Amino acid sequence: MRPPQVEIDFGTPPSTPPRTSSDFEEISYPSQHTQPHTSWSATNTKHEEPLPLYYMSEDTSARRRVARGPGSSGGFMSGDEHETDMRYDDEGKDVYSKPRHGTGRVTSGRIHQPYSPPPTSITEFIQQNLEHLPPAIYTLLSCWTRFHRIGLANTVVWDEAHFGKFGSHYLKREFYFDVHPPLGKMLVGFAGLMAGYNGGFEFKSGEVYPDHVPYVAMRVMMATFGVALVPLGWYTAVELGMSSWACHLVALMVLCDVAWLCISRFILLDSMLLFFTFTTVFFLSKFHNQQYQSFSFDWWTWLSLTGISIGCVTSVKWVGLFVTAVVGLYTIEDLWDKFGDLRMSTRNQIRHWAARVLCLIILPILVYMAAFKLHFIILNHSGPGDAQMSSLFQAHLVGNDFHKNPLEIAIGSKVTLKNMGWGGGLLHSHIQTYPVGSSQQQVTCYHYKDDNNHWAILPTWGEPEYNPNDPLKYLVDGNVIRLQHVPTTRNLHSHPVAAPITKLNNEVSCYGNSTIGDLHDHWVVEVVDDIKQGSREHVERIHSLTTRLRFRHQALGCYLSAANAVLPQWGFKQIEVSCVKENDSNSIHTYWNVESHWNDRLPPGDVKFYRSPFLRDFWHLNVAMMTSNNALIPDPDKEDILASNPTDWPWMRLGLRMCGWGDNQPKYYLLGTPIIWWGGAASMIASVLLFGIYLFRQQRKYVDMDANGWGHFLYVGKMAFYGWFLHYAPFFIMGRVTYVHHYLPTLYFSVLMFAHILDHCVFSARWKDSTKRVAFGVVTFLIVANFWWFRGMAWGIEGPINDHWGLLWRETWNIYNA
Repeated sequence: MRPPQVEIDFGTPPSTPPRTSSDFEEISYPSQHTQPHTSWSATNTKHEEPLPLYYMSEDTSARRRVARGPGSSGGFMSGDEHETDMRYDDEGKDVYSKPRHGTGRVTSGRIHQPYSPPPTSITEFIQQNLEHLPPAIYTLLSCWTRFHRIGLANTVVWDEAHFGKFGSHYLKREFYFDVHPPLGKMLVGFAGLMAGYNGGFEFKSGEVYPDHVPYVAMRVMMATFGVALVPLGWYTAVELGMSSWACHLVALMVLCDVAWLCISRFILLDSMLLFFTFTTVFFLSKFHNQQYQSFSFDWWTWLSLTGISIGCVTSVKWVGLFVTAVVGLYTIEDLWDKFGDLRMSTRNQIRHWAARVLCLIILPILVYMAAFKLHFIILNHSGPGDAQMSSLFQAHLVGNDFHKNPLEIAIGSKVTLKNMGWGGGLLHSHIQTYPVGSSQQQVTCYHYKDDNNHWAILPTWGEPEYNPNDPLKYLVDGNVIRLQHVPTTRNLHSHPVAAPITKLNNEVSCYGNSTIGDLHDHWVVEVVDDIKQGSREHVERIHSLTTRLRFRHQALGCYLSAANAVLPQWGFKQIEVSCVKENDSNSIHTYWNVESHWNDRLPPGDVKFYRSPFLRDFWHLNVAMMTSNNALIPDPDKEDILASNPTDWPWMRLGLRMCGWGDNQPKYYLLGTPIIWWGGAASMIASVLLFGIYLFRQQRKYVDMDANGWGHFLYVGKMAFYGWFLHYAPFFIMGRVTYVHHYLPTLYFSVLMFAHILDHCVFSARWKDSTKRVAFGVVTFLIVANFWWFRGMAWGIEGPINDHWGLLWRETWNIYNA
C-alpha cells in the first residue's frame, strides 16, 4: 500500500533569492542539424516534461542497462547520461520522480564517440585498434573453414552445373537466359577469367573437371564472399549496440554454421547473395548511428552505400528484395518520426525525403539497370537464350542473320512468328496431341529455336495453290492466309473447343495436311503498326522484325494469343496458345512479328532498319525472367527428393543432398548447425513472448529498464524480427518449388535475434560476471562442438556413409537411406 503524499512548505531561506520554475524546467535543445534521432526505438527525440520516470537503484530488482561494447565502441547508453531521481514502493512501482536531464542522448544503436587523435607511436596505434583484433582472428578462422579441402570433390556439384555454365557464356560472350539477374553470374565469369578459364567446359552435372578447368581457383574466389560474412557479422553486431559477448556469439555462429559454410565452397550464387544481404544490414546500421548528424559526409556515405548494396543484392537474386523491404520499413518509420518532430523545419523534412528517394530508390534502380546494361554489352554474340528476347534485339547479336533475312513478306515465305508479349516465345507445334479437348496436334509457344517453329504462309483453301513461278504477292493488312506447320504439314486451326488452361478461350491446334483442311484454318492478318513505317495507315507492306501483327480467326473472330499460361507436363511446360474471344486491341499477348524469314525470291534486308532500345530490352528480359520463375512449380506427377517446404526449415526437418551418394565420392549434405538453427527459431518465439511480458508489466507501472535499454531492445528486435519475417513468410505464398538453401538469408536475422535475446537476458542484465562467463562458455562450446560434429557435411564425407555414425539427429534426414 502506498503511503499518503504530504506536501510541506519550509519557506525560502532569507539569504537565498526565490527560484523560478525556469531554473528547473528550461532545457536548451540542440540545433536541428545536430538533433539526435532514433528510428525504430520507443524514445522520442523531444525533451518534453514527462510524467514520472523511473530510477533503478542498486537495491531494486529492476534492470539497469549500461554500455558494454567491444572495446570502447558499441553497447548501450550509459545510465549516467539520462538519469531521473525516483523512489519505489516495495513492489518496484514508481511513487515519485523528478527528472534530471544530462548531456547525453538516447540511442538505440552504437554510442557515438569522438574520433581518436592520430597515434604518435606504434603502441598507441595498437591500443586504438585493439577492438579490431577479435574480428581479424575470426576472419582468419573463416579463411581456414572456407578454403579447407575446397577442391576435394573434382566433379560438378549441384548447381555448379548451372552457374558455371553461365559463367562460361560470359567468357564466350554468348547470350543466354536465366531466371536470376546477371550480377552474380557475371562475377562467376569474372572469377573464371581471373583463374585462366577459357569457357570451353559444359559443366554437366556430376562430370569430372578436366585439367584445363581451374575449378579450385574459381571456388576459392566464390568462397571469399563467404569469408567476408564473419567480419560483417561482427561489425554489424557492434553497430547494433550489442555487448562484446553478443558480438563474439554472432561472429561464432556465422563462422560455425555448416550450411553457410557448405554453400560458400562451390561455384554458386548464394555466397554473393548472403554477402550483399550482410552488407545491406551493416550499412543500414551504420547509417542509423549517423542520425545525430544528418546530412554530414558520413551520413550521406552510409545512406548511399545502403542503396548501392540494395542494388547489388537484387542484381544477384530477386530474394534480395526481401532485405530491401527491411530497409523500406526502417525508412518509413524513420521518416514518420521526423514528420512528428515539430522542431524540424519543412525544408529539412523535404531534404530528408529527397535523400531517401535518391539513395534508396533511384540509386538501387540505377545499380540494377547497370548490371543489365553490362550484361547486354558483354553478351553481344548469338547464344542459346536468344529466343527469350525480342526479334529486334537478336538482330544485333554477332552471329545472328535476322538482318540478312528478306525485309518484305510474301505468300510462300517460310517464317517463325514471335509473340511480342513480355516473355513471349515462338509459335511452335509438335507431333504430340492434346490429352483433353479435341485431341488434335498441340500448338504452343516455345522459348528456344527449333525446326518445329517453322511455318509457311500459304493461300486459303478456296484460292489457287501456291506456285513459286507465279508473280510475288506481298503480304499486306487484311490478307487472309493459311499457316502450315512445315515439319508436319498440318495447318494452324481453331474451333469452338475450350483451351486446356484458359477455358474461356478457344483451343488452337494443328489439323489436316497439305490437301485436307477447312475454313477453320483461315486467319486474317491485321497490322498494328511498324517501328520504321509508323502507324497502321502508313504500313504499305508487312516487314519482318519491325511490323507488329494480329491474327484474327476468320470464322470465329477470335485472336491468336499467348498469355504466359504454362501447360502441364504433357505440354512440356511450354506456353499455352489459345484464341481469345475479346477484341482487346491493346493486349500485347495478341501481338506477333515475323522473326526468321526465308524466301529465295526476295533480296536480303538492311541492318539499318533494326534498332532495339535498352529500356525496352531491359523490361522485356525482366518480364521473361519473372514468367519463367513463376513456371518453376512443383510437379505433382514427379517426386523431387531435393525440394522441401518452408515449414521444414527453421527446425531442420530436412536437408539436401548436393551430389551423388556413392561410396567412392565425397558427399555433401546441405544442413545447418542444429544449435544455431534451433536456437535462432526459439529466439524468435522468445522475443515475441518477452515483448508481450514487458508490455503487460509497463501497463502495471513496473519498470524493467530505462529509456535507453527499452529503445535498444526494440531497435535490434525489430531489425532481426522484421528481417526474419520478411525473408521467411513470402515462401509460404510462392507457387514455385522451394529448397532448404532459400532459408539461408533468413537465418542471418535469427542469428542476430539469438544473440540479442542472450545479450538482453544474460550479458547486459544484472548477473554476476562469473555467471555471464559461464553462460557464454556453455553457448560457445555448444556452437563449436556442434560445428565440429557436423563439419563433414560441408568439408566432404568420404567413404561409405554408414561408416560415419551419429549424424542422424532427426529421422527425416535422408543421410543414411538410399
